[in-house]
Amino acid sequence: MNFKEIPIGSLIEQEVAAREIELSRICNFMKCTEQEIEEIYKATSIETENLLKWSKLLEYDFFRLYSQHLILYAPVTKSAENKSYKKTILPQFRKSMYTKEVIGFILKQIQSGEMSRLEVIEHYKIPKTTLYKWISKYKDEDEK
Repeated sequence: MNFKEIPIGSLIEQEVAAREIELSRICNFMKCTEQEIEEIYKATSIETENLLKWSKLLEYDFFRLYSQHLILYAPVTKSAENKSYKKTILPQFRKSMYTKEVIGFILKQIQSGEMSRLEVIEHYKIPKTTLYKWISKYKDEDEK
């Protein structure tokens, strides 16, 4: 999965097909028409309230796709690196929560030669020890 571009409507449609959910059930749950559902399938973005409904209906955390995008593509600011930014009243989450898909994506870039280990460390701000643990762990799993 390419986390840089997230075709959310298409991904929702794929999950609906995989779960074989009837359109009438979707319309009832989402409180909309079949035409509106078809429009959602073509959408490149979706309101968060609707995305939350889709996540519940399909039992899949679609928000995680966007979190992974932030992990991979949001630049770390100088203030964040220096810890001199103002505290927020909003809940704090660890940015370094990597899913197996993101780890696989990063390791694939190294294995294909698209990026070197050093480039991955610098570009994604992944600690060197973390990257080497991933390489060791997933190499061992590949050999099994």
